[in-house]
Amino acid sequence: MLLSRGRNLVFILLLFCASLYAQEKHYTVVSSDGVPLAVQETGAADGQPIIFIHGLLGSHLNWEKQWQDPALQRFRLISFDLRGHGLSGKPEQATAYTENRRWADDVAAVIKGSGANKPLLVGWSLGGVVISHYLAAYGDQQIAGVLYVDGVVEITPEQIPAHPQVYQDMVSADLKTHLAGERDFLRLCFHQQPDTATFERLLANAALASWTMQRAVPQMKVSLAQGLGKAKVPVLFIYGEKDQLVNPQASLARARSVNPHIRTLLYADSGHAPFLEEPQRFNRDLAAFADSL
Repeated sequence: MLLSRGRNLVFILLLFCASLYAQEKHYTVVSSDGVPLAVQETGAADGQPIIFIHGLLGSHLNWEKQWQDPALQRFRLISFDLRGHGLSGKPEQATAYTENRRWADDVAAVIKGSGANKPLLVGWSLGGVVISHYLAAYGDQQIAGVLYVDGVVEITPEQIPAHPQVYQDMVSADLKTHLAGERDFLRLCFHQQPDTATFERLLANAALASWTMQRAVPQMKVSLAQGLGKAKVPVLFIYGEKDQLVNPQASLARARSVNPHIRTLLYADSGHAPFLEEPQRFNRDLAAFADSL
């Protein structure tokens, strides 16, 4: 009886310690142009830092499958809402989104504000563009590695499949048309569609995104050769083979043309969001890549 009670007490203490271990933190850092950026953390405070950068119309909520995985709690998991998204600032000037340096400065502000030492940068979709901008502006001296997840390599017709009606609706001044465009864009993100509650949350995410940002982002020119082309740290690309928003083969071919040392993984059963469609596999690959650094 005493042995049984002792084991139960140890179990309760372990659960309590685990809850402290993964306690979330929320704070704000300010970028070079004064835009406030909402930052979130969980996991081990002394673990290898991983900074997650979401895609167009997203927020830190995109990474819930990673946040909730006990196997990743040994890492220091950091995310932030991009400018124009989620809980971060939403400037109304188009130049706040078309100037590459501003996105680069956002990442630098998060690295500095969080005190993350040699983080792994993980960028999904538009987050891949942001990583390329960061590499072009700051180099790779302050980071340990880079993971592009269905990352946009360049904004070109060869790499970005045409969905003209969807993109036109997304920037419509008519609210009903605009929201329908956001919904259709999100549907295109998935080969394995998420459950209703998750999709509704992602749609709410999209509704928070700045219209100015959505109109401006397609005008960006990616600093590819100056960024990815000069990266010396390990770089991994993960793509869903059934991606309808980014052409994996064309994007990988272009990425290899500027950096032949990149590594690649393809997920046969995923679309544009393998971290949500095949989260267990993605989390294992993420952990293995982080450990390799």
